[in-house]
Amino acid sequence: MDNYGNYDAVGGGFFAGMGIGVMLFYLAIIVLYIAGLWKMFEKAGKPGWAALIPIYNMIIIAEIVGKPIWWGIVAALVPCVNIVFSIWLMNLLMKSFGKEVPLWTVLTLFFGFVTIPIIGFGSDRYIGPTAAEATGGDSFSNLKRDLDNFKDSIDDRDKPQNPPV
Repeated sequence: MDNYGNYDAVGGGFFAGMGIGVMLFYLAIIVLYIAGLWKMFEKAGKPGWAALIPIYNMIIIAEIVGKPIWWGIVAALVPCVNIVFSIWLMNLLMKSFGKEVPLWTVLTLFFGFVTIPIIGFGSDRYIGPTAAEATGGDSFSNLKRDLDNFKDSIDDRDKPQNPPV
């Protein structure tokens, strides 16, 4: 019969305790993040319980920042593209709550478990959507208008200003 001593039991118990401790810490971070997101949604006039539903909460964030619903769906479901859309939505979300955009966007991307509860439970107010859709237009129409204006200015520059007499 092999006799290994009690060392295996002590090591196994130690690592099991470490695993339970890490799991409880991670669970506390998740609860804090969801509670902060819940309060942010309520500040923006949306239902707080939407923070609990994974894809629906991205749709609500898209509505809060004034983007169409499909932005939230893309940000939640389309691989690789969702990274860009999620960063963009977080940037617009920080603008909607009046935060300094570059700093708070980066902080939210890396430390969202800290920044989201700060905004949710803090004195920050929801200012409103920041996207072009919220101001009466849509970003694609605005882009087309700007490109048309640019093209017209190029065409005007190529025409002679004073025809020879």
